[in-house]
Amino acid sequence: MITLILIFFPLLAALLVLSTKGEQIKKIALVASIFEFGIAMAALAQFQKNASMQFELNVSWIHSLGIGFHIGMDGISMLMVILTTFLVPVIILSSFKKEVAKPSSFYALILVMQMALIGVFVSLDGFLFYVFWELALLPIYFICLVWGSGDSARITFKFFVYTLAGSLIMLGGLIYLYLHTEGAHSFGISALYQAGQQLDTLHQGYVFWAMFVAFAVKMPVFPFHTWQPDTYTASPTQGTMLLSGIMLKMGVYGVIRWILPIAPLGVDAWGHTAIVLSVIGIIYASCIAIVQKDFKRLIAYSSIAHVGLIAAGILATNVQGVQGAMIQMLSHGVNVVGLFFIVDLIETRTGTRELKSLGGIRNVDPKFAVLFLIVLLGSVALPLTNGFIGEFLLINGVYQYNPWIAAFAGLSVILGAVYMLRSYQSIMLGVPVLQTETFAPLQTSEKTTLYIICAAIIVFGIYPKPLLDIAEPAVIHLVDGVRVAMGK
Repeated sequence: MITLILIFFPLLAALLVLSTKGEQIKKIALVASIFEFGIAMAALAQFQKNASMQFELNVSWIHSLGIGFHIGMDGISMLMVILTTFLVPVIILSSFKKEVAKPSSFYALILVMQMALIGVFVSLDGFLFYVFWELALLPIYFICLVWGSGDSARITFKFFVYTLAGSLIMLGGLIYLYLHTEGAHSFGISALYQAGQQLDTLHQGYVFWAMFVAFAVKMPVFPFHTWQPDTYTASPTQGTMLLSGIMLKMGVYGVIRWILPIAPLGVDAWGHTAIVLSVIGIIYASCIAIVQKDFKRLIAYSSIAHVGLIAAGILATNVQGVQGAMIQMLSHGVNVVGLFFIVDLIETRTGTRELKSLGGIRNVDPKFAVLFLIVLLGSVALPLTNGFIGEFLLINGVYQYNPWIAAFAGLSVILGAVYMLRSYQSIMLGVPVLQTETFAPLQTSEKTTLYIICAAIIVFGIYPKPLLDIAEPAVIHLVDGVRVAMGK
């Protein structure tokens, strides 16, 4: 029952926000999102740290087609629910000092997107998963279109077409599996697992690519990434936070939950190709990030590099790689939301994101410089920050798969330090320039947002064990099953 509440409470809150006017809109949205996080914490308090699926609800939905409203959570789903419910209040709080046109629609769309994201992470029916997957696209499309800047209409249309095309290919793969389920056809996750594993290597390869393309577009992985930099740059800050902090995790989660167990022989046959593409994306995106002049665009490219390493770790199909991906999804979500918020703070106060037009902010606001540095160090995986443990496990997992590939994948850490530290030097150090010499101090809500993010970076960098323990049994169970199906 608690899983059902987690899905539909944000929808009820969105309806309430739509019927509200004035300054109360932001407060209601924030309170609702905090309450949703409280529900997630209540679920976590009752969660048994084992590999079983918990808090299940399975109701027949479209009986004639074998479609059920089947939801539940294991450790993998639980971490994604925690990430979503933690970041949405932070994202809403980050907007408190901004004047947003049509605020009721803006915050209602954020809450509807939260509902769809939770639905994706708890769905245990292939058709239900697809419904929530598509539903998550609609609110973010309108957020980016209506509240975006520049050529947002063209950019968001490209984003919509890319993701919709990938989703339709995934639907084709799900229908193919559905037709191969035994007895009365079913979209249930166990039936799809069984149908996929009974296919030969060739046909599992077809299923692998049908689903991987959809997930690779969402993450995105090279060469399916071309929509991302423009969309992240043109979107409003809160839209970019939703896209980078949570929505791209849908693709990573899809690979873990759906591709690995459904098409293990397909992963064995084609996983190497996908890993090579991911590593190419790491180096490609990192090199482009180094030469970026727009700080927001730089962060967009850095996200591609981070996700490339996550994808490579998962497809290495060992416990360290998948466990590292789970932890890194949380770390990346927190860090990238912090970085995009910092971009917004700088642009709001100086009117620019161009690195060459900034400098010396540390001399004007040293507290902001410290908070910025903590977020930056988390993003470059400094030991004792949240980014370290995930990247260490990922590189370890890829090394077990292939040391040479791990060597190239590890360049993400070195190149990441290059472009992030250089950007910090350009923005924060030196003598204040015309745009930065009157840099306004942070408001209370802005400081609170950064304090929350920095606290998460430090606490889970020093003591990541609680997060590792939540997902570990489910990850071990999944990887062991996949490797047995591969005959390893």
